[in-house]
Amino acid sequence: MSNTEPIMSLRHLLTLTALVVAAAVPASAQISLTTAVDLALKNSPRVLAAQAEVERAQATLNQTKDVYVPTFSVGSGLGYTYGFPFGAPSLFNVNAQSLIFDQSQRNYIRAARSGLDAANHSLNDVRQQVMEDAVTTYIALDADLERIKAAQEESGFATQLTRIVQQRLDAGQDTKVELTRSKLTAANLRLRQIQLEDDADNQRDHLSRLTGLPSDGLATDHASIPSLRPFDATPVKDGVLPESIQSAYAAAESKLQSAFGDARKMYRPQIGLGMQYSRLASFNNYADYYRPGSFHNYNNIQLGLQFNLPVFDMTRRSKARESLAEAQRSLHEADQARNQFLEGRHKIGNALRELQARTEVASLERELAENQIDVVRIQLRNGSPGGQPVTPKEEQNALIQERARYLDYLDADLQLRQTQIDLLHANGELENWLKSAAKSQPQDASKPR
Repeated sequence: MSNTEPIMSLRHLLTLTALVVAAAVPASAQISLTTAVDLALKNSPRVLAAQAEVERAQATLNQTKDVYVPTFSVGSGLGYTYGFPFGAPSLFNVNAQSLIFDQSQRNYIRAARSGLDAANHSLNDVRQQVMEDAVTTYIALDADLERIKAAQEESGFATQLTRIVQQRLDAGQDTKVELTRSKLTAANLRLRQIQLEDDADNQRDHLSRLTGLPSDGLATDHASIPSLRPFDATPVKDGVLPESIQSAYAAAESKLQSAFGDARKMYRPQIGLGMQYSRLASFNNYADYYRPGSFHNYNNIQLGLQFNLPVFDMTRRSKARESLAEAQRSLHEADQARNQFLEGRHKIGNALRELQARTEVASLERELAENQIDVVRIQLRNGSPGGQPVTPKEEQNALIQERARYLDYLDADLQLRQTQIDLLHANGELENWLKSAAKSQPQDASKPR
């Protein structure tokens, strides 16, 4: 064994160890909004299932058309005969048959085409649902990360307030009631911080399952979120129906065409084409039972048309009534779904206006709290004009109030953006909004952090 082999083995071992250690350390990654949506669409089982349904609907449409294409089959009826032959044993035979005319088949083709339209609308609807899920989860996680920072600052101010009150109590300038109140405030703020961290962890886990990325270290890129238009620039479009409603109407049209086809099965001719070629066997005893010299051509060809005119068939008549009732039920369900959607979209518009006003109020309250902090700090430096001294305790209370108002603003802003996303989905503009985000960020925003 050469001296280089142990060195190479050690090098391979070190390389393998480094790879294992690198795999064990969770990578912290920041992904953009468009990257998260693209990964969600690629990894969603619902999207893959809807794509499979489109392929099935396309195959069904092809099947309704292929009945006019002749089918060919090859077989053999080779066998031994004894006594008078009942059939004509063939070395091999070729069969072909196809449909030439059936008025109902036209309706079945239209039904299959409408079924394909319904499947495509359903696929688009599922894609938009997955996109909305990814966007709202991404925005919620981004807001949680910002709210956690604010909550940590607020909790730090509350801890400092507790220290100040304890010092004032030791100096005889405050009461135990104030100390307990400050401790309760700090405890409530820590509880809210824990709740925000739990919510962020849940949003991160859900985003991880949507995108297929590991949840550890998964973070958002706030700059990748495009701005949302105000309510006045985002009107409710009454003439726009979502893909789910269009899919329901297309499915109802498919069933209606099938019902027409079933109804036209009666009193309408059906014409088919048939052809068969057989090469008969020459070693059987046909010559013993047929006139001598008549059985000398072993090539047999049959070609003809088959006409069928249904006159009386109660089963088909009942089937037609069943298909028509099913089509009418589907149409009424589509109308009901449309009315529910229009009502829900109208409520979204009203809720959006209220949330926009609420966000404005929260923003002004936060601005007022910031102004109050400035006033308190000026009084700490220069003294109070009224003679009443301003204490560090009041400064911490002002800081806590400012962070509380900021958190209220973040909560209202998150609800406003989520409602705007719902309205974009209802108006069919969600994908265009995401495309605007992709244009503003031509390069992938995913990067290690």
